[in-house]
Amino acid sequence: MDEKLQKVLARAGYGSRRQIEQWIAEGRVQVNGEPARLGDRVTGTERIRCNGRLVPREKLAGSQRKVLMYHKPVGEMSTRHDPEGRTTVFNALPGLGSGRWISIGRLDLNTLGLLLFTNDGELANALMHPSRAVEREYAVRVFGEVDQAMLQRLQTGVELEDGTAAFDSVVAGGGDREGGNQWFHVVLREGRRREVRRLWESQGVQVSRLIRVRYGPIRLPRDLPRGKWRFLKPEQVDALARAAGLAEASRPEPSLHRHTRARGKARAGRKPGAGKVRKA
Repeated sequence: MDEKLQKVLARAGYGSRRQIEQWIAEGRVQVNGEPARLGDRVTGTERIRCNGRLVPREKLAGSQRKVLMYHKPVGEMSTRHDPEGRTTVFNALPGLGSGRWISIGRLDLNTLGLLLFTNDGELANALMHPSRAVEREYAVRVFGEVDQAMLQRLQTGVELEDGTAAFDSVVAGGGDREGGNQWFHVVLREGRRREVRRLWESQGVQVSRLIRVRYGPIRLPRDLPRGKWRFLKPEQVDALARAAGLAEASRPEPSLHRHTRARGKARAGRKPGAGKVRKA
């Protein structure tokens, strides 16, 4: 059976569908020696080149779907490369035998918490697409006076520069009300730039701390320290696929999901048990 070219390359881990569509439009993808066109369909038997490199035929059938979670600290960029030379989240991730890690959404420089990465561009695209309405949950500390009328406006809808936005829910999480700091848990279903911060700032209060604690069915574990990553278990990958409206395609990969690594540092000569995660 034939499939759209961008879907096949995304599943092989070359990027998101949107990114690959851009490459096709720019003439960076070839099929059997000819420039590919948007709408082309392939069976997997073709000779496909992406950015000048031949795509191995076995990859066209789709590699094993992998997803990892990363506890992003403040001060890391969510881009693959930063022109100013700042540390990016990709510096912390383990290598892949083939393909590359694709970020499922982003967090800004001053936001910490859960980031998901996958080698499956189709999964990444589906989880980020507005039509899927996948929930994102944040713990947010705000400084300023918050009343019930404000909370109602934040859930009813606020007009921002790029359109109306609203939280699906806002739940008080405690804090020092007398000192002006309060914690809330908020949920929304889209990933517009700095949307959580802009919604609160539209009400005249300042976000002093922002942590993403959940993306779809995946919650940030309490025992995953900042700057470290962990592979998802097969059943968690399947839950993400269902949230994205895709077929389950995970297969057990023994021990990987139990492995937690320090950021980009290989530790030589570790004693038995030294690689275990310590509770924060």
